[in-house]
Amino acid sequence: MSSADPNTITAEIGYAATGAALGSEPAEIAHPREAISLPRSRAPELMAASAILFGFMAITLRLSVAHVSAFEAAFFRSLFGLVFSLPLLFGPGLALLRTDKIQLHAMRASFGAVAMLTGFWALAHLPLAEAVSISYSTPLFVTIGAVLVLGERVRLRRWSAVIAGFLGVLVIMRPGAQQFSFDMLVALAGAAAAAGSYISIKFMSRTEQANAVVIYMNLIITPLTLIPALWFWTWPDATGWFWLVLVLTGLLGTLGQLCMTRAYHAGEVSALIPINFIQLPVVVICAYFLFDQRLDAATAIGAGLIVSANVYIARREARLARAVS
Repeated sequence: MSSADPNTITAEIGYAATGAALGSEPAEIAHPREAISLPRSRAPELMAASAILFGFMAITLRLSVAHVSAFEAAFFRSLFGLVFSLPLLFGPGLALLRTDKIQLHAMRASFGAVAMLTGFWALAHLPLAEAVSISYSTPLFVTIGAVLVLGERVRLRRWSAVIAGFLGVLVIMRPGAQQFSFDMLVALAGAAAAAGSYISIKFMSRTEQANAVVIYMNLIITPLTLIPALWFWTWPDATGWFWLVLVLTGLLGTLGQLCMTRAYHAGEVSALIPINFIQLPVVVICAYFLFDQRLDAATAIGAGLIVSANVYIARREARLARAVS
């Protein structure tokens, strides 16, 4: 199997650091033939907007799971995400959805569904800062997957960064300590599932248009998330604001996806990934005022290790890609 293009892999793992966003489906890298023309100076603004939008999405999700299960919230997020992605069909029409890679779309959506369900579970049951920080381990899993699945060569420096990142995960999870819980393992499983979704994009990014992949993702993931949602289904005894929160969750996730896709298209990924981590302080501040959740020292130290590892891997990939080109 051929070696992976470092630029492509780095671009894909960049989204994962958002936890896009924990509990959301991975963003797409714009297809080269797509008419997306943005000045490079707009890329940091788009990436910052994406990180903030995904941070607010985590907050609206936490508000919604006070009335429904995490799985039901995941279904509604997918459903409203599908509704908000349909305007992408304006102009190209159904021709946008022509593909001979429906099996890859299904595989990618299956990974995405698992990532969303486990990610939403983590956001519902863990302190938000912990859930988001653990989700930042997705790029570490992508590096391992790039070796096992794509045949990419990873040298000592990147393996050292991966090890440092997983040490950060262990600092947050504290196995054997009283704070350790099954919900942390669910969050870590979600990060690994998201990595599978990113790696599957590698096989589609050269032929499938980004907007088509977004729509297919939502089309397939909506019925997939409905299946577990039905097992835990309860009609919420809540006023209209609750439905507004669910709609906002879908809207924020879709807008965050689109902003990130276009940021990666316009700018250099290694420069954008550090901006991605704006999501964490947004979540920490909102969680403090809305849910009285405080960032503990272990989560702060662990998140610092994970973020540093991700930034190093991204910049290392960018230097190697420039050397090859």
